[in-house]
Amino acid sequence: MNLLSQVKHLIKKELLLEWRSKYALNGVLLYVVSTVFVCFLSFVSIDSKLTWNALFWIIMLFASINAVSKSFLQESRGRQLYIYTIASPIALIISKTVYNVLLMSVLTLIALGFYILVFNYTPEDPGLYILATLLGSLSFSTIFTMISAIASKAGNGGMLMAILSFPVIIPVLIVLVRLTKNAIDGLDRSVSWDEVGILLLINALVTAVSLLLFPYLWRD
Repeated sequence: MNLLSQVKHLIKKELLLEWRSKYALNGVLLYVVSTVFVCFLSFVSIDSKLTWNALFWIIMLFASINAVSKSFLQESRGRQLYIYTIASPIALIISKTVYNVLLMSVLTLIALGFYILVFNYTPEDPGLYILATLLGSLSFSTIFTMISAIASKAGNGGMLMAILSFPVIIPVLIVLVRLTKNAIDGLDRSVSWDEVGILLLINALVTAVSLLLFPYLWRD
């Protein structure tokens, strides 16, 4: 079976398992909806655009950790051994990353729509803001998928994942906040291309490192 077929079947497996249990989708949706509602009850209305923007990314950061961290941390050793015998490590990391990107993109768009509806505020450039949220979903998915794979090989995976992800995710959050601030202020889109390029470069580097290192990690 070639690489493309393996990736397709592994993604299908992830979607089938999610459809049966709906663990990630329902759990993260509940987290996002309840967090947004609690914030609404606490603030009633957010006067500052920067506060509105920062609060959204704080919610999405923890939502992405809850959604993506299960990629490898909740896989049983028996299932890992079975996948090891039928698929290549490259196909596995690609399928996990693609599935998490799809999952986070859907969750982020739902969360953004609910967030805008609850606080009754729309950025000046909603198209650019949606693009930024999708790039954020891509960044969170690629970074946390690889870190989840590393943490799954350690005893205390949850603690290790938090430690490893901190220095990587902070620069991404800084760029995302700058990009979405441009969308909120309604600046010309040409001003934001540098941030878009940085995010795409970070995702390309993380993906390349994942493809290079994961086969050695998976053999352990």
